[in-house]
Amino acid sequence: MGRVKESIILAVGVMVMGWCVKAGIDNFTNKDRKVTVKGLAEREVPADKVIWSVSTKETGNDLPTLYGRINMQAETIKTFLKQNGLDDSEITVNPPSVSDLEAREWGDNQKNFRYIVTTTITVSTTKVAEVKNAIFNQAELLKQGVALDSSFPDYQFASFQQMKPEMMSEAIKNAQSTAEQFAEASDSKLGKIQVAGQGQFEIENRDENTPDIKKLRVVTTITYSLDD
Repeated sequence: MGRVKESIILAVGVMVMGWCVKAGIDNFTNKDRKVTVKGLAEREVPADKVIWSVSTKETGNDLPTLYGRINMQAETIKTFLKQNGLDDSEITVNPPSVSDLEAREWGDNQKNFRYIVTTTITVSTTKVAEVKNAIFNQAELLKQGVALDSSFPDYQFASFQQMKPEMMSEAIKNAQSTAEQFAEASDSKLGKIQVAGQGQFEIENRDENTPDIKKLRVVTTITYSLDD
C-alpha cells in the first residue's frame, strides 16, 4: 500500500514538473517574441517668429563724419521698418563697429580710405507678414541713399513645444497601426509596449525657396510583445 502511494506521489510529481518545464519553455519562447516599429508624424506650418538682421556701412577717413552718417542711415532704416508695421520694441540698433585698415598687420594698406564703420539693426518679432513685406520693399532704402551690406531673415516656429504632445500621440498611433499589421501577418496578437523611445523632433525649412514655411517631424520607436 505504501509503495502504491509513493508511486502515485511520484507520478503526480513528474506531471507537475513536466507542466512547469513546459510553461517555462513557453514563457522563454514567448519572451523573445516582439516587434519594433517606428511611428511618424509630420506637419507643415507657417513660421510664427522671425529675427531679421540688416547691416549697413560707411567708409572714409574722418571718424566723426562717418559716425554721423552711419547714425543717419540707422535712423532711416528704423523709420522704414516702422513704416512697414514694426514697433520700436521690436527693433534694436546696435552700436557702430569700426575697422581701422591702417592698424592691420596684413594687407597692402593701399586703400582710398582708412576706416570702415558698420552698424547692424536687428528685428525680433512675431509679425512675419510685416517683415516679409519689408524685405520685399527694401529697395525703397536705396532710393533714400541707404545700401544694405547684408540682410538675413531667420524664420522660426516658436510654438513647437505646444504641438509636441499632439504630434507624439499621432506618431504612437501610427507605430501601433504598423505593429498590428505585422502581428496579423504573423498570426499573432499585439501585446503590451516593452520599450518606447521619447521620439526625435525636427524642424526644417520646407524647401530652400520658402524658409518661412516649416516642416515639423517626429519619429518614435516602440517595441511591442507578440502573443499567440
